[in-house]
Amino acid sequence: MVRSSNVPASQVARDLGIDSNMLSRWCREMSLVGNKAFQGQGKPRDEEMAALKRELIQVRKERDFLREAAAFFAKASK
Repeated sequence: MVRSSNVPASQVARDLGIDSNMLSRWCREMSLVGNKAFQGQGKPRDEEMAALKRELIQVRKERDFLREAAAFFAKASK
């Protein structure tokens, strides 16, 4: 909005109900790194996939630990 219109940034900030410093910061971030400046650019499906991968890693670690513990206690009981 700020870049695509001739309206001053302070007016745009007032119209949006935000502080002009916040709007300036957002504009600065946008000019520095583009669309990557703001979190949440991923799709919900991508976020779910990442969460499931993290969960799978955790479950595999737990499984491996339990296997080792079972083997340890099996040796100890003989």
